[in-house]
Amino acid sequence: MNYEAFFDNALTSLKAEGNYRVFTELERPVTEAPRAVQHVDGGTRPVTVWCSNDYLGMGKSPLVRETIARNILDDGAGAGGTRNISGTAHQHVELERTLAELHGKEAALLFTSGYVSNWASLSTLGARLPDCTILSDAKNHASMIEGIRHCKARKSIWKHNDPEDLDRKLSALPIGGAKIVAFESVYSMDGDIAPIAEIVEVAEKHGAMTYLDEVHAVGLYGPKGGGIADREGLADRITVIEGTLAKAYGVLGGYVAASAVLCDFIRSFASGFIFTTALPPALAAGANASVRHLMSSDAERLAQRRNVAYLRDLLDRQRIPHMDNPSHIVPVVVGDPFKAKYLSDTLLEAYGIYVQPINYPTVAKGTERLRITPSPLHGMADIEHLAGALSDLWSQCALSRAVA
Repeated sequence: MNYEAFFDNALTSLKAEGNYRVFTELERPVTEAPRAVQHVDGGTRPVTVWCSNDYLGMGKSPLVRETIARNILDDGAGAGGTRNISGTAHQHVELERTLAELHGKEAALLFTSGYVSNWASLSTLGARLPDCTILSDAKNHASMIEGIRHCKARKSIWKHNDPEDLDRKLSALPIGGAKIVAFESVYSMDGDIAPIAEIVEVAEKHGAMTYLDEVHAVGLYGPKGGGIADREGLADRITVIEGTLAKAYGVLGGYVAASAVLCDFIRSFASGFIFTTALPPALAAGANASVRHLMSSDAERLAQRRNVAYLRDLLDRQRIPHMDNPSHIVPVVVGDPFKAKYLSDTLLEAYGIYVQPINYPTVAKGTERLRITPSPLHGMADIEHLAGALSDLWSQCALSRAVA
């Protein structure tokens, strides 16, 4: 077999479909955020970043940076291995205590990323609970899907955000056996929010565990930043809450929060935890500082919401179609992979605006989009520049505008 030809043909097909991804090389000077420096053609140019998942700019926070720097100087750069072999750092323990407090749970368990925490936790629960069926929302993240596939438990896909369909699926299962209802709070591509109360009611009716991915909600919603379940007073009724430290908290890592015995069960049986080098202690310390700050500060959340509302208002005035949702994510739908890439490239080259196109398989074909995430660091002039540039390009590309 000609392996190189196989790889090349696969990439050629991806390019022909308009779904080949091109990375943009950036430097992100901390004092310039949300501006960055793009390296291109042997030179550089300034750009404004509009697609970061550092939703609140905490990755640039002096508190977080100084905490990480101090811990690196005191303790070193890495963890030295897995927590089973090298020992659990004090910073890991402190962060897990904070995360348990954030979600009102007995315990929490750290992973190296949100992807790993979903994959490892769902695969472990699905594989080891007796006669287990996992009921997964149709739009769940790839990390959840991979964990469910890996465990080889029975799976049932229920219609997105549809508690009635979930009820039907649960009712059709044989009596007995473990059941896990897996879903997200904020869905990252459409920005819609799950009807958590109704889903929990259905799960409780059938004696099912609930597994809630809050990665796009932690830090952003609720009085302490504990996510949508925190905002709606439902965290105590969720069996497992999964989150990330790499988005609103601006650092790195993932986690689950649950009962002490459930966290200990995952710690003891999840290969994705047991055999993975631990999160660097300095990063754990920085994440702890970020979580603690956002447990008491609303300033960042309120500033972000003002910017999101202002951008939506300007897009409405320009009749640029964007998905209506109650979250901080602003998806501007283009509907064509080549036009989405053209818009992204032209925004970068002609306007100094960096926003990546989102194409298949991340979203369904025909729903290609620009996914915009305003932060507290963007100014009014930044938002006006973005809306004006989109309006110019919408006309150039002869794209349909929203009905007035």
